[in-house]
Amino acid sequence: MPAACPYLPPAPINMDWRELRQHGDERGGEFYRSALTYGQFLWHRGLAARALLAVDRALLADVPPGDPVLAHWPLPYSALRWIMTHASPAALVGNPRVHYQHLAGRMKGPRAAQRQARAWAAWYLARSVNPAWPGDPKHLVPEPSLEEITLNLDRHGLPHEAAIWHIAGRDFEPPCQ
Repeated sequence: MPAACPYLPPAPINMDWRELRQHGDERGGEFYRSALTYGQFLWHRGLAARALLAVDRALLADVPPGDPVLAHWPLPYSALRWIMTHASPAALVGNPRVHYQHLAGRMKGPRAAQRQARAWAAWYLARSVNPAWPGDPKHLVPEPSLEEITLNLDRHGLPHEAAIWHIAGRDFEPPCQ
């Protein structure tokens, strides 16, 4: 069993997708915690790509500022980076940079600006983890700069979200101020 991701809650021995379905349409703090926990569960089973998808679900959840879950489990930028860094290439089953490029470029619906900013932030993390991962040249969307992503997280994210992202991307240039 791979080492636990230190940025995700401990997972039970048995868990499946029904853990997320039990929340129905509610995508707040409880859903967020369940998605993070499910990400850890999948990671333990060597399913890195599916673990990233579960953590994506948490990242895109509608957790209000001040929700107690955020005190223990801040927005999962560090978890995304950790999984992408520690996963074997075969376990990723694809290219995370392309995944986040597509996710950001197709974002619609409620809180689209916030969710798009977060998807671009995850895309930038993927680029920093492995600069050799190519983008999708067929999916033509303007790729934002570090400064644009920071501005959009400040504008549409939770308080201090850009700082949390910068800490996760400790290799970013320029460093977080």
